[in-house]
Amino acid sequence: MYPEDNDYKLYHIQSLYQACMYEEAYQACNKLAEEPDYKERVTKLQAAIKYSQEDVLSAKNLVNACSSSDPDRDVNLGCLLYKDGNYEEALEKFTSALQNQGFKPYLAYNAALCYYRMKEYGPSLKYCADIIEKGIRDHPELSIGMQTEGIEVRSVGNTLTLHETSLTEAFNLKAAIEYQLKNMDAAREALTDMPPRAEYELDAVTLHNQALMNFEHQPSEGFEKLQFLLQQNPFPPETFANILLLYCRHDFHDLAAEILAENAHLTYKYLTPYLYDFLDAIITQQTSPNDAYQKLDELASRHTEQLRKLTKQVQEHRNRNDTELVKKTVIEYEECLERYVPVLMAQAKIYWNLRNYAQVEKIFRKSVEFCNDNDIWRLNVAHVLFMQENKFKEATGFYEPLVRKSYSDILNVNPIILANLCVSYIMTSQNEEAEELMRKIEKEEDQIAFEEPDKKYFHHCIVNLVIGYVTDF
Repeated sequence: MYPEDNDYKLYHIQSLYQACMYEEAYQACNKLAEEPDYKERVTKLQAAIKYSQEDVLSAKNLVNACSSSDPDRDVNLGCLLYKDGNYEEALEKFTSALQNQGFKPYLAYNAALCYYRMKEYGPSLKYCADIIEKGIRDHPELSIGMQTEGIEVRSVGNTLTLHETSLTEAFNLKAAIEYQLKNMDAAREALTDMPPRAEYELDAVTLHNQALMNFEHQPSEGFEKLQFLLQQNPFPPETFANILLLYCRHDFHDLAAEILAENAHLTYKYLTPYLYDFLDAIITQQTSPNDAYQKLDELASRHTEQLRKLTKQVQEHRNRNDTELVKKTVIEYEECLERYVPVLMAQAKIYWNLRNYAQVEKIFRKSVEFCNDNDIWRLNVAHVLFMQENKFKEATGFYEPLVRKSYSDILNVNPIILANLCVSYIMTSQNEEAEELMRKIEKEEDQIAFEEPDKKYFHHCIVNLVIGYVTDF
């Protein structure tokens, strides 16, 4: 109807960009860029297109071509710094923009995201809270938090208002942080607190997070959502790795192998060399445990070497009183340890499946210098000591601190851990400690039954069953 109207041409380009039709959008930009009144806006749009295509160099050149007086220029440079992993420098750009432009939800979200990547969850959550508080204050019609309260509400849809509030992004980031901190109830609550939408209206990130955070209770739905996302273009980059890891965790190794084979082009883009090698070893375990163990051993050796190197670096930086480098190296160490522990557990599982518990214990002993403070490692050491039946005292030493850590919220502890600790107490003639723990569990269950009758806990029942089974032999 209006083929010569430049505003409509710009809207058309924006529509192509939002539909991820990047080549078509860029071609259309070239024609409109010749118009002096549109050049600046088109250049920024071209930069956004190149950014989405992972062409950071071209995006940077286009951003630098924008006017230095344009406040968006520094924000866009911050986005490019973020893309390159320079989170501290990116954060400076975003906080500077917040000071100069005043509070804007999208800038606050960008700052929160940088803090998240730097593993500084406190400041990240503070920015998320600021975004949410502003959303509640300015837009009561978005029904924030009402789903969590159990109030039936209509979908608010994907409106421009919702987009401008950055509420969806803030709630997703809050959920991700709580998930990292193992606060699963808080993570799920963050997702239900966001403005309500029908499932078909959900964005890819929300759908991904719903799948992940409700997986324990709804595994089938979780797999369905992740499989659906994998067929979309684009999808959240974590989707590919997460569906593979979840398939392996639930022993669907054939399905994991199938997805890897069918999506070889995604492997190089979305899997780090470490993750690819790890998944390859896990899948190999089904057909050749010896080969799998060898692959895992090579991975473990690389990580122990890196951990020793980082330990040395931390000490050197401390000797020079270089606080910033100490902090940075400690984060590197923790990330390396996070990768090492799953490799170690996969090695141990090979011998665990063979009921060769003595060999599992040997594997854990070799890693004590790095993992002694790691709860996952300590829990699995406790399990393997418990299974040997003549090391209940040693098992108690590992189970007890883990239970004491959550003593005030005992029903959040896995009932098998509580049962094993009670058995270990009984088998080492610490009957009073076992009785005290069981009374604590029973009291907590009674309290929950009174306050929330719909919630069912079976910790006390499971503990009794395990004690009865073990002590009968």
